[in-house]
Amino acid sequence: MLTDNAPANIVQGQAKGSPAVVEETEKVPVEADELFDDFFFNFASNGKWQTERTVFPLSVFVDGEKTEEIVKRRWKTEPFFTNQDYYTLIFDSPQQMELVRDTTLTDATVERIDMDKARVQQFLFSRKSGRWMLHELRWQPLPHNANAQFLLFYQRFVTDSLFQQQSLANQIFFSGPDPDDDFSMIEGVITPDFWDAFKPDLPQHVIYNIVYGHQNPAATQKIFLLRGISNGQEMEITFHLRRGHWKLTRLIT
Repeated sequence: MLTDNAPANIVQGQAKGSPAVVEETEKVPVEADELFDDFFFNFASNGKWQTERTVFPLSVFVDGEKTEEIVKRRWKTEPFFTNQDYYTLIFDSPQQMELVRDTTLTDATVERIDMDKARVQQFLFSRKSGRWMLHELRWQPLPHNANAQFLLFYQRFVTDSLFQQQSLANQIFFSGPDPDDDFSMIEGVITPDFWDAFKPDLPQHVIYNIVYGHQNPAATQKIFLLRGISNGQEMEITFHLRRGHWKLTRLIT
């Protein structure tokens, strides 16, 4: 079961299936621009490349109003989530998850979601002439985010144990490693009475999201992923909106 680390996506040695990350002194290959993930993990871990792939002066918008332009000499390398063991993603559907491997994608947004301050910092990227570039930075109140309804639910879900119990479906599909056999998986159904034995530790304060293209504010399904940065682990939790209330329906560890 995943706690503070979850599926692999960035290491200098590179775990299986993870984006290719190059040393800061190496020349970044053209292939790193094909998938946004490959580009972004290099962008986050390579300070030199980060400045080269940022459009300066970088426009900054706060609550929809342009407040400043950051010039190149004032830019400080932003590590995003590469200094922690995991990162998070929020999808509207299994089909949207396929966009991670879409080589025709031209827009992506990385979000740092501060649950305590109810603020979202967005880094907007676009690909033109085959090159991904950071071109804008935005700050917005959490209630203005496309995932606001779900995020406000999530914040309470991870901090209020009684609310969490009330937000479970009557039957939760479960799939995970067999505790008695390291090479086998078990599948079944969990009822709310047994949730405490299976529930994972989830981040409560700051989470990240990568929006591949756009997300639908009216979506009635959310797939919450925790992916490990160096250990190959992954956890997937699915929620459905039912009669105005989000319910946890699926847990895969």
